[in-house]
Amino acid sequence: MTFRTAIQDALNLTRSQRLMEATQKIQSVLSGGKQREVETPGKRVPSKYLGKTLRPLAQVVQALQKMKQSQFALEKAGRWPNQTEPELVEGAKFLNCIFTCHAGSRPYRLYLPKHKPRNQRPLLIMLHGCKQNPSDFAVGTRMNELAEAHGLLVAYPAQTHSHNPSACWNWFNPNHQLPGFGEPSIIAGITAEIIKRYDIDVGQVFVAGLSAGGAMAVVMGATYPQMFSGVGVHSGLPYQSATDLVSAFAAMRGESIHRTHAGNLRTIVFHGDADGTVSYANAAQIVGEIPFSTKIEDHGVSPGGRRYTRHVFTDQNGSPRAEYWRIHGAGHAWSGGSPQGSYTDSTGPNASAEMLRFFLNP
Repeated sequence: MTFRTAIQDALNLTRSQRLMEATQKIQSVLSGGKQREVETPGKRVPSKYLGKTLRPLAQVVQALQKMKQSQFALEKAGRWPNQTEPELVEGAKFLNCIFTCHAGSRPYRLYLPKHKPRNQRPLLIMLHGCKQNPSDFAVGTRMNELAEAHGLLVAYPAQTHSHNPSACWNWFNPNHQLPGFGEPSIIAGITAEIIKRYDIDVGQVFVAGLSAGGAMAVVMGATYPQMFSGVGVHSGLPYQSATDLVSAFAAMRGESIHRTHAGNLRTIVFHGDADGTVSYANAAQIVGEIPFSTKIEDHGVSPGGRRYTRHVFTDQNGSPRAEYWRIHGAGHAWSGGSPQGSYTDSTGPNASAEMLRFFLNP
């Protein structure tokens, strides 16, 4: 039985006042039948990090009702991704790769720009959102075009439907919120593989993502701060803001259980304040984790006519530690992206260009 079918069955049981059966159904689908640990040789996720399998009846019913109201926002917020390959300049490459480690295996795409600079090159890890794939994400963000201009490598790890029905990164699962386990271990392994294989400047390795990918980018910054120099988050959520699917929906509505400090890596955040999938309240929580001395606020209008407010958080020396771009009237979409990709808002501002500006000019 698929996840969506199980949830729909639970909703039907709730309408029929068969609450106990609905409870059993939702608890079963949330836990996969039982709470499982990541299959890591010689390692087990500490029990204190594992989400509770059982929930009170009233809480489950309330979650079901809110899921019904959301109309499965994670799955229906946009169309299926465009399968068109991004255009390449002559001499550039967009490789198909796969990485395997103790925590599992994932494919990924790697963009190699045409020109190789004399110095070591930066590396950006881009994590797509739900119902997206690396090609679609590259087209929508136009990040390969900017990578060509800046001479950096861009890797796009791919979540598979076998690991999540909607191809979402499992940012809300405790099994994927710790270093050395699950998806963080796989993404870190991909990053390390590229660093080893290519001439990468280890002081300029960054991670960014959209929605579930943005939430996982935050996870990567929290779990592997020694590997990354900066984090970019578009329409994402704070670290450990959820421990299962029910709390994930709550966090997406801005009702986060967030209690964990995510570290102090330089972070840039974009979020539309009309986002009906992930509340923009999450953005303030993300940047609120970054220590700063001074906050500067300015307002502007993108070339496409989109208004925004930018908050810049600096340290005692005046160097930016974090930025938060609140994009007025924007929904759940990559700001300034190409309409040829999914979940994009071409009216701007250009999140891709601003992220690279923030990353490469500390």
